[in-house]
Amino acid sequence: MFDIGFLELLLLGVVGLLVLGPERLPKAARTLGLWIGKIKRTVSGMQREISAQLEAEELRQKLDQQQKKLDDSLKKVKRDVESYAEPDTPADKGTHSDTPPDAGSREKADQDNPGKVRERLDQALSRRAASPSPEKEDSPEPPAPADKDDSST
Repeated sequence: MFDIGFLELLLLGVVGLLVLGPERLPKAARTLGLWIGKIKRTVSGMQREISAQLEAEELRQKLDQQQKKLDDSLKKVKRDVESYAEPDTPADKGTHSDTPPDAGSREKADQDNPGKVRERLDQALSRRAASPSPEKEDSPEPPAPADKDDSST
């Protein structure tokens, strides 16, 4: 902070001795030391608070970024599920045999009854969960042994 050497301190001591005298100099030095200690503690406390605020702001920014990423991925999954549930989209044309011929009337009915939309989404999710996915490499489970009662034959 301040670049004060030994000679400067010695000069300050001699001037203080001449100005204050030998009786008041130790008391003034002690008071000065207490004030300097208080100032140092106050400054270090402020530095800690500022660094804590900066860290909190960094964490908020990271949290916001993660929230945006999560929202984006949630929107993407929602779009995927909706496109899977809506067989009349260009990507899904011809993949479902149970598509109704008039999708426009279905959309109007969906607007009138949001419970139907949720039901169809649930059905689509259950179909997707039931269909084997290429990522999973589970071996098929062996069939359960049939309980045959040999005593009845």
